Amino acid sequence: MVEVFDAAASRGGMPAACEVAWRLAATMVGEPVADGPWRLEFPDIDKASYDTRWVARFVSAYVNDDTPTARALFATADVDGQLPQCLMTLAGSTVATLRRRP
Repeated sequence: MVEVFDAAASRGGMPAACEVAWRLAATMVGEPVADGPWRLEFPDIDKASYDTRWVARFVSAYVNDDTPTARALFATADVDGQLPQCLMTLAGSTVATLRRRP
């Protein structure tokens, strides 16, 4: 999966890689998304690992159609050196969600 993000970043820079992550969040959430606002309900989120917090917040940004927050989360994870792990966690969470769907 890292190769997909790397390829997107090579072709279109970080905005393209962020778009791939946005599409993964869309796949995880499913369609249609009811109009929000939506709140993040994640008990003890501050105790979770960086990548887990990031995924929860990124998906929350997706369901709230908050592209600026998603981009900020993406850029911050990149600067923090955590982006590859965050993207892997997002991809894994998406696959796990799809497997649980009927």
